[in-house]
Amino acid sequence: MKAWQLSRYGEPQEVLELAEVPQPSPGSGQLLVRVLAAAANFPDALMCLGTYQVRPPLPFCPGVELCGEVVAAGPDVTGFAAGDRVIGGTVLPHGAFAEYALMDAAGALPAPPVLDDAEAAPFYITYQTGWFGLHRRARLASGETLLVHAAAG
Repeated sequence: MKAWQLSRYGEPQEVLELAEVPQPSPGSGQLLVRVLAAAANFPDALMCLGTYQVRPPLPFCPGVELCGEVVAAGPDVTGFAAGDRVIGGTVLPHGAFAEYALMDAAGALPAPPVLDDAEAAPFYITYQTGWFGLHRRARLASGETLLVHAAAG
């Protein structure tokens, strides 16, 4: 399978390489999914730089969040079937910047049917982070105005 792999640390555009790698196999409690869409998150950029608190052993495939289609379930996994569309986080070193990725079944959720793959991919981490920041930390209230200076990262 093809995957964007990182074999050294640095700026993402300089260190990510498209490579042919073996397809991962789901372990206990894991799902193997075909990646339908992947979100690019700030932790992914930090992992490429080697500055994130999580440092998978090199080489690895980043991509902490996705929308995917279940291909296979590992031992002891129930509640998922091949073809199910799911969202959630990945199990590194087999991240979402690949054709196939691993997910922890306990954290996988059904993809909202009203969202297409690209809309659903950032729903698990990115959306919740934004919602938490606006509603819990900033306490944005009805009638207030929010000015967004930038919407990247």
